[in-house]
Amino acid sequence: MERFFKSIPKSIETRTSSSSDASTAAQKKSRVEFDPSDIIADPGLRKPIEEYDTGIRDQVRGEYLLMGPCQPIGHNFPRKQQGKDLRSFKELWFQKFDWLEYSVEKDAAYCFYCYLFKQPRSDKLGIDAFTKTGFSNWKKAMEVFIEHVGGVNSNHNNARRHCEDFKNQRQSVSHIFSSHSREMEIAYRARVTAVLRVIRFLLLQGLAFRGHDESSSSTNKGNFLEMLNWYGTEVESVCHVIKENAPGNNQMTSPQIQKELVRACAEETTRAIIDEIGDNHFSILLDESCDKSIKEQMAVIVRFVNKQGQVIERFLAVEHVVDTSAISLKTALDGLFARYGLSISRLRGQGYDGASNMRGSILAISDFFSYVTMIVNIVGASCKRRDALLQKHHDKIVEKLERGEIFSGRGQHQETNLARPDDTRWGSHYTTLIRLFTIGMASGLIQRMESFEFIFILHLMIKVLGLTNDLSNALQQKDQNIVNAMGLIVTVKELMQDLRENGWSTFLEEVKSFCVAMSVSIPNMEDSIPVRGRSRRGGQLVTYYHHYHAEIFIVVIDLLNAEMNNRFSESSTELLRCIACLDPRNSFSKFDHGMLVRLAQIYSDDFSTSDYLILKEQLHIYIHDVRRNSDFSSCHDVASLAVKMVQTDKHLTFPLVYRLIELALILPVATATVERAFSAMNIIKTYLRNKIGDEWLNNMMVCYIEREMFAKIDEETILQCFQNMQNRKIQLPP
Repeated sequence: MERFFKSIPKSIETRTSSSSDASTAAQKKSRVEFDPSDIIADPGLRKPIEEYDTGIRDQVRGEYLLMGPCQPIGHNFPRKQQGKDLRSFKELWFQKFDWLEYSVEKDAAYCFYCYLFKQPRSDKLGIDAFTKTGFSNWKKAMEVFIEHVGGVNSNHNNARRHCEDFKNQRQSVSHIFSSHSREMEIAYRARVTAVLRVIRFLLLQGLAFRGHDESSSSTNKGNFLEMLNWYGTEVESVCHVIKENAPGNNQMTSPQIQKELVRACAEETTRAIIDEIGDNHFSILLDESCDKSIKEQMAVIVRFVNKQGQVIERFLAVEHVVDTSAISLKTALDGLFARYGLSISRLRGQGYDGASNMRGSILAISDFFSYVTMIVNIVGASCKRRDALLQKHHDKIVEKLERGEIFSGRGQHQETNLARPDDTRWGSHYTTLIRLFTIGMASGLIQRMESFEFIFILHLMIKVLGLTNDLSNALQQKDQNIVNAMGLIVTVKELMQDLRENGWSTFLEEVKSFCVAMSVSIPNMEDSIPVRGRSRRGGQLVTYYHHYHAEIFIVVIDLLNAEMNNRFSESSTELLRCIACLDPRNSFSKFDHGMLVRLAQIYSDDFSTSDYLILKEQLHIYIHDVRRNSDFSSCHDVASLAVKMVQTDKHLTFPLVYRLIELALILPVATATVERAFSAMNIIKTYLRNKIGDEWLNNMMVCYIEREMFAKIDEETILQCFQNMQNRKIQLPP
């Protein structure tokens, strides 16, 4: 240690250390914890900077400086009557005044510098107008903006200089009083870089950081400390800066440092995603699911077409919501848009999960799935019950093979078990029911459920979920083919309607035959039972036939049809039919000039009157050109068509046609990508790690899900982001 500090006089080192320790102790006594949720992008909704505790005020400033001024590029600024004219905020003003902020909520302008670093003065009118109340007199905007900036020593320019000094930590008073040698700064950089590399590895693998016991005597200090120690053991230069010569108060291994570095990783990854989106149109996909600590989390995916013509879906964030009401989701989404500088005017599609209405709307169905979940849990909780179930299933298969009822073959009749249904995917319920039907029938499990109603609903749900399973699988694929999905939607609707109108008698006979084979009693369909939910004494009576046919069979099918019609309404179906005309297969056989013009009319905000006239002629030239061009013969869907157009520069030759293709590609058909995000959430936030906070969870998910983009982020970029989060004792060497 003496050797490491040899360039610092002993008296100065001791004095600095003692004063630093005293200062640290005093801070710990009165420290107020920083809450990241206080950082609000919209300037009209922020808490005044002077209301923050002085102990965290600089950290708050650092957070806002990392975020930058709120400048919603592409936003449709509302027009309002001012004098004789309708006036609005002008996006051009952002280019002229870098300090200018705009509040979507208040439709008012604010000053970024003055909010962060305003100085007290007697005349508070100018300050309040640009920091608290907001300025909205657009008629005199330019005049007032110039007046606000003022002269060299104006309050605005003083705030700007304070801001510049704050960002330049080497000029800060605290740095001057605690200046360190270049040798220390180089060692500091090497130490932080080593810690960052360990953190990047853990993030890319979705691994836990902390250990149960991180004391010096512990044999397992957790993934982070253990891997950092291993890194130091294997690499001599790392060992030199993290083991031998690391100051006791600058180890850079504390949980707070870990979180700040992870946040820097997540912020830079998200910034790269936002830069990739740029000014392109995009759509969002939303879904909600409970995490392991039973907190409702909303995941947000953005879908857009990049400069190469490729369809890209990026994970943007996971946000905790109190409930899943429309107003809560809107509030959370508005906050995300403001935080990341995304403009709603560039939004061209929204995809939401059609939240399991069937399970909660029909009591009989709700009870059925509760019972199925109970069966799966009871069987899965006991090794003996699982083994007994598998043995009986095995014996039944052997018996059928011996009787010649089934035949052996590669991949057939493999060992299986009851699958636990996934809350976010209805396809998993179908798998659970199929296995319950096959394994349960073999083991006698169905016989123990001596209920005609249970067997009736089991057959019905297998029937209807089987009809929708292919469509569900098609929509779950990463490379969604809208044309193929459109055909499946029409087919499923027709089959569901045919089942409703003509399938009852056949279905009922199948259920009865099964009950006879399993020795389950079948009720007389003409007998009466009380209506569910009514008292047996004096209650209304209905026949078993009415109960099973009208109250379950018809209602389930109608509910599914309604959900299909709601998700794929007439307007949505028309849109998909228009998009199908872009299909390049079979030499663009589905091309329809009128339908594509209609597609442009649907997206009226993206095509002017003159664009329609140009598009009509451009479509004729386009179809003639691509049909005779052999480069397009290999295109198998709209996505490959977009890529080929960029590769051949046809997107520049036919810009309006390419705009149609872009709009078609960003249309969200399903929320499968969001559901895959929840699968990642279950890897990161497990039952053993269920105390992960919302910010920590979001940061880890961003880096884990977008690992390909995260891996490309330069170390220096992350280090600078980390360094600028707050004033550090030691600076990174230039």
